[in-house]
Amino acid sequence: MATRQQALAGRRIAFLAADGVEDVEYTQPRAAAEEAGAQVHLISLRPEEIQSMHHDLNPANRFPVDRTVEQADPGDYDALVLPGGTVNPDRLRMNPGAMSFIRAFFEQSKPVAAICHGPWSLVETGMVAGRMVTSFPSLRTDIQNAGGTWVDKQVQVDNGLITSRSPDDLPAFCAAMVEEFAKGQQIRRVTTA
Repeated sequence: MATRQQALAGRRIAFLAADGVEDVEYTQPRAAAEEAGAQVHLISLRPEEIQSMHHDLNPANRFPVDRTVEQADPGDYDALVLPGGTVNPDRLRMNPGAMSFIRAFFEQSKPVAAICHGPWSLVETGMVAGRMVTSFPSLRTDIQNAGGTWVDKQVQVDNGLITSRSPDDLPAFCAAMVEEFAKGQQIRRVTTA
């Protein structure tokens, strides 16, 4: 069995984020994936850099973009991470290319992890229907209206979909993300009646 430091060796992980991403929700999961041996790419809406934020209000850091959604091929990646921040997923869900990129991971049965407001993108793509999901509490009604079951848990794993509520849950989120990505857990298609 691989050690945690090697658990994701040889895996390529896409992090999809835009300006306004919550800094710790990007940096901590990325560090966890890289420490587990994964190669990580930041995918965004435009080239060059994105601006992260602390608590949606205060500028934090700038991060170089590896590829835009138009340049990135979901087939090149083994898993997807959707960090939160309120502004970040709101920008993503208004971009058809970003939504197609996310949808492709579900269509290809690849694992996806989303934290805080990150599941907003899953709502937009229609990928929460029939699934058990957690998120920042303000998304509860959106998730329920999209056919998902919202739960108030530190981390929720549903057949390859890993979700968490907030930065407070990052240790549990990162551990579950690495564990599920290492399994290669495939997202099962969900059909609703």
